[in-house]
Amino acid sequence: MPGANRIVSRLDKMITDAINGDFVENVYDETELSRLECRFRQYLTGKEMTEEKVRRERSAIKELVTDISHQTKTPIANICLYTQLLEEISSPEMLPYVRQIRLQTEKLQFLIQNLTKISRLESDIIKLRPVMQPVGPLLEGAIREARGRADAKGIRIRLAGQEEADAAYDPRWTGEALGNVLDNAVKYSPGGSLVIVSVKALEMFVRIQVEDAGMGIPEEERAQIFERFYRGRNAAEEEGNGVGLYLTRMILKRERGYIKVSSGNGGGSCFSIYLPRT
Repeated sequence: MPGANRIVSRLDKMITDAINGDFVENVYDETELSRLECRFRQYLTGKEMTEEKVRRERSAIKELVTDISHQTKTPIANICLYTQLLEEISSPEMLPYVRQIRLQTEKLQFLIQNLTKISRLESDIIKLRPVMQPVGPLLEGAIREARGRADAKGIRIRLAGQEEADAAYDPRWTGEALGNVLDNAVKYSPGGSLVIVSVKALEMFVRIQVEDAGMGIPEEERAQIFERFYRGRNAAEEEGNGVGLYLTRMILKRERGYIKVSSGNGGGSCFSIYLPRT
């Protein structure tokens, strides 16, 4: 069937040219092949216009978030400063209200900072640079950062099962990802409990586990907790904005790693961070 072979050959060339960005119409007559080329060109043009629209929208969002971050940094810092001063001179009756102003301002400051990081990561303004290195300093730094809040609740953080292992990661950003997980473990665990951090070298990854004694995560919510702004019903009473785990997953994904969670019916959760070994 010479005609069929010709059509298949032309279709193959059309697809190859489209992949390479070189597709042009070559047949201009009343044949089916000419009509197919025309429709394929229309499809590619529509696809390019859609992609360009998405790029423009992402760029606009990135600029908006950057502007918000820049324009709000000084006012929010001033509000935090003035509320701290007010705490020192407020009467006992007014002090709880002043503290709420400070806490909510700090929460807004933290949210804007995280949204700015997410926007810059999504738009590739920030490039992660993972390099092979020991995971020990990563753990020690994250635990040191979480220690103050843990001590305030009487929570012990224990580093158990540590193995000497190297993984490919960006120290700054992976430290933030692990810090978010540890911060959640401390936040959602009851006072006087234990948070366990452990490391295990696997064939392709180094696994870092953070086990807490919190209220646990229902099975139907375990996939959703990594979505932006999602907060489970058990976490509704705690301070938070639902972007920490989303940012953590994004950081790890850009390093060719990933995160998963398991949780028992009786409470407690275990977050596992996987960093590539190559």
